Amino acid sequence: KSANPQWREQFDFHYFSDRKDMLDIEVWRKDNKKHEELLGTCQVDITALPMKQTNRLELPLQKHPGSLLMLIAVAPCTGVSISDLCVCPLGDPNERQQISQRYCIKNSFWNIKDIGFLQVKVLKAVDLLAADFSGKSDPFCVLELGNDMLQTHTVYKNLNPEWNKVFTFPIKDIHDVLEVTVFDEDGDKPPDFLGKVAIPLLSV
Repeated sequence: KSANPQWREQFDFHYFSDRKDMLDIEVWRKDNKKHEELLGTCQVDITALPMKQTNRLELPLQKHPGSLLMLIAVAPCTGVSISDLCVCPLGDPNERQQISQRYCIKNSFWNIKDIGFLQVKVLKAVDLLAADFSGKSDPFCVLELGNDMLQTHTVYKNLNPEWNKVFTFPIKDIHDVLEVTVFDEDGDKPPDFLGKVAIPLLSV
């Protein structure tokens, strides 16, 4: 019941320079009957923003009255990566040696916030639930660690998908839990839940 809402929410996105450069934003209205109405959209060209500083933006909504006030900071993406099995970070002897040097005992206090990193190889899933009428699913896998979230591509019409991807996360809290969730892609609708596993870092 507000025409001037304040959310004060923070979202972290992993932005890679070879990906889409536009941040798309939508504002929606929902009433008690679960009816939703689009109140407006706007876009931010990430490449036009100065790096390593907080940018205060007032964005007018396209074709609708009103505007959004946002703070957007673009910083180098360190420690987070997605790669194929053949080029995973720990597979390169030189990179493995640099990592070993970085986390050796004598460098323990060089950067207190740099606890370490986690490398996860997502190979495949077996005997997934059939979510479509065809008896198949369109599965993709989402990995979450703290505020970091990465996901695989979708393998269509398959109950035994193979992704063969390597994900690297910086560890900010050794008590975090890695959550791995499998969803079925469902076009414009929200994805269907196919299963989940939680792995505490302390158990690795």
